Amino acid sequence: MPMRIFTSCKPLSLFLGNMMWLALLGMPAVHADEYTEVNRLISTKQFPQALASADQHLASSPRDPQMRFLKGVIQGETAKTAEAMESFSQLNRDYPELPEPYNNLAVLYAGLGEFDKAREALTMALRLNPRYATAHENLGDVYARLASQSYSRALQFNTGNAALPSKLALANQLLLPAAPAAAPAQLP
Repeated sequence: MPMRIFTSCKPLSLFLGNMMWLALLGMPAVHADEYTEVNRLISTKQFPQALASADQHLASSPRDPQMRFLKGVIQGETAKTAEAMESFSQLNRDYPELPEPYNNLAVLYAGLGEFDKAREALTMALRLNPRYATAHENLGDVYARLASQSYSRALQFNTGNAALPSKLALANQLLLPAAPAAAPAQLP
């Protein structure tokens, strides 16, 4: 299931996103370069260096929500799922007004097959920001997975229901990765 973790790879988007976080949380803009560098390291998959930079920053600013968020992203990207879940859960407790940690926690829950918990986290993210497109998409993916599971269970108990196989196939089709768009035909 291709759920989206909230992190961007475009330098301008990262800078603007970080500046929004800084302004929202009253953080000095002097740290913007540190966030940009950690984001760059994440986007180029240099996770050990990104983690070292994040930890160095957090040694002097342990409550910094943006760097704590980035550390959670690094943990998630390096299969340290339990640590990432704790990072995002702690951010949710310390900064319950931020929707992004709820989204990323939901992605981790979904990866573990805990779709009800993922749905709850995404619902909270959308309560905080109803226009959060990534969380809407992820919630759709979670609902598709839940639908597939329910149709599968229903089919186990009622093999004679002719409508169930097509419903299950349709739900499973939603879970397939999107096919790349075909190139437009060229005239000879």
